[in-house]
Amino acid sequence: MYSSVEETVQARLILSPHRSARLRVVLSYLPEDPFAVRMAFPAEFSLDDVVDDRGGEDIVWVFARQLLSSGLELPAGAGDVHVRPALGRRTMVELRAPEGTALLQFDSTDLRRFLWRSRLVVPEGEEHLHLDADRALAELLG
Repeated sequence: MYSSVEETVQARLILSPHRSARLRVVLSYLPEDPFAVRMAFPAEFSLDDVVDDRGGEDIVWVFARQLLSSGLELPAGAGDVHVRPALGRRTMVELRAPEGTALLQFDSTDLRRFLWRSRLVVPEGEEHLHLDADRALAELLG
């Protein structure tokens, strides 16, 4: 079986036009979920006002690998996740939740490297070959 891809990168959480905070983001790709990528953020950056009862677990956002890829070139996204190129070699990722919106800036090179590594595991256009319909149906039916 193919292995997963995981890469830790630095990002900037944009707090205002003149303030930002550095944070580590773990990008991951699992061949058993071939259409998706995951971005995991440290729990202390949660927008949730509720006391963190998850024991410090990272906050994970899951969205389409194609969205991340498209957003490196042109603005992309129509739901909770938007990705767009920025000046220089930067890419902006906007995450929208009922608690608020987070705007993150990444080095585009980091995102391209991660996507390249994910394509070595499952090439674009071959995702359907890695789907396990029986497992997916069992998860759906609980």
